[in-house]
Amino acid sequence: MDHSVALISTIAAGMGLALVLGFVAVRLKLPALVGYLIAGILVGPYSPGFVADPGLANQLAEIGVMLLMFGVGLHFSLEDLISVRRIALPGAIAQIVVATAMGAGVAALWGWNIGAGIVFGLALSVASTVVLIKALESHGVLESMNGRIAVGWLVVEDLVLVLMLVLLPPLAAILGGGHGAVHGTEPAAAMGAWDTLRLLSITLGKVALFIGLMLVVGRRLFPWILWQVGRTGSRELFTLCVVVAAVGLAYAAGALFGVSFALGAFFAGMVLRGSDLSYRAAEESLPLRDAFAVLFFVSVGMLFDPTVLVRDPLKVLVVVGIIVLGKSLAAFVIVALFRYPLNTALTVSASLAQIGEFSFILASLGASLGLLPPEAQSLILAGSIISIALNPLVFNAIEPANAWIRSRSRLARFVGRANDPLSRLPDTVESGHVTGHAVLVGFGRVGRRLFDLLTEKGVAVVVVEQNREAVERLRARGVKAVAGVASDPAVLVQAHVARAGTLLLAVPDMIQVRQAVEIAQTLNPGIEVIARTHTQEDSDFLLKARVGGVFLGEHELAASMADHAVARMEARAAAREGSAPSASSGH
Repeated sequence: MDHSVALISTIAAGMGLALVLGFVAVRLKLPALVGYLIAGILVGPYSPGFVADPGLANQLAEIGVMLLMFGVGLHFSLEDLISVRRIALPGAIAQIVVATAMGAGVAALWGWNIGAGIVFGLALSVASTVVLIKALESHGVLESMNGRIAVGWLVVEDLVLVLMLVLLPPLAAILGGGHGAVHGTEPAAAMGAWDTLRLLSITLGKVALFIGLMLVVGRRLFPWILWQVGRTGSRELFTLCVVVAAVGLAYAAGALFGVSFALGAFFAGMVLRGSDLSYRAAEESLPLRDAFAVLFFVSVGMLFDPTVLVRDPLKVLVVVGIIVLGKSLAAFVIVALFRYPLNTALTVSASLAQIGEFSFILASLGASLGLLPPEAQSLILAGSIISIALNPLVFNAIEPANAWIRSRSRLARFVGRANDPLSRLPDTVESGHVTGHAVLVGFGRVGRRLFDLLTEKGVAVVVVEQNREAVERLRARGVKAVAGVASDPAVLVQAHVARAGTLLLAVPDMIQVRQAVEIAQTLNPGIEVIARTHTQEDSDFLLKARVGGVFLGEHELAASMADHAVARMEARAAAREGSAPSASSGH
């Protein structure tokens, strides 16, 4: 084939096959990502038939990495991370340490050196952003506290892995890498401890300078540039500006500061988030990000040697076990030790029971530095494909696992927070405050507004909130609050729902809402239940469950806006009519 069409054939074959297999995967209730990876396997060198150009595929994959990391930075919210920092920050770091230790342990048993074991363990420790977000969205819990904790946990994982991408090249010599740590300038084996320390210091200095420039100059300059381009009204110029920011800054970060393309693209997205047009930037760049992300996963699949499934099936099973069972169990125990509800522990552990794009990026870097043996990449890819395929089943097992654990008294006591002071109201609460009162479930934006309105009218309120930090702040203000989920009967009992007059459900998690309605009506058949929802299906269910008031998100918002518009128009019409006589008398 003429070399001049190699790029076209690589893109056409890779994306075309990815479309077909992605469609098949979705119809089989699997993430489309599984189809993309299999497409890469079929056009890769380990499969018969057409073989795509691996060099071009790798360059396309680099652009995919840039755009993926740009998207992560564009959606990175420091405020959301801060709101769950007490669980997400220590929990993610502890889970990374545990998973890395498990990966390094089995690598040592296989005869790999310490560097290979650390990189291998790190690659198994971090979950896929794409898979996690889509899984939470499909189960309707992305905006819930469980979803925020899982996303915050993953953000911490991503930040740790970004740091590892920065530190790995200068540390390759110490870890036993077989190639030059930076740009192939010097064999790693020939570098001494002093040279490694000097190289590490230079690398960290460049990274610190780059981050400083981005946070001090970039967060003011680039949003301004984006705003100026947006004022032209040209959609293609705006899209071009976003792409140049992602790819151009990533390339400049590598060329001028020696940092990875991934880190440069991440900070490009993060500084643009400060712009008022950040949501438009995310929307305009989404199709391009999705297209190159597909090529990234296809190129990753090209690296996978399917014979590893036959050659080393036991190793593949061990890797899948670490990802799906070992890492998830570690996360479950960590969340439970922080005294979060059982449902939170199960949701976080299910969210992390897979690996994806960051694992591929780290594995590719480890292989290029001579740290990972060739079979390691195939094992990581096999573990990713299998764990992603199993993830929907893991999520579907949350409710059965919840019921099974609660049926075992010893396990239930372990995760039931029996000695947790935040899980029950203090004994000093007056009896009058918990009789005929309102139980408010959820203290997010809607919950806070409801609480203010109720307290202004003199209504006694007991708040049920899953975020323990929020409960601590409420109690410091003298507010009666209980930590937990309303789907747990013990939590509603502690909120004295049996003596309450009203139950207000201001959480987006419909699984929790449905269970809370059933529990509350069982404990207090005469209670008035008021709930919010986002879909007509959930609204119909709540109305059938004899819920007194159901507020359908978009519908109620539209109605409120319409009422406001009508009121303003009537007021202006009345004002015009009132001024009409004086106007006519002037003639």
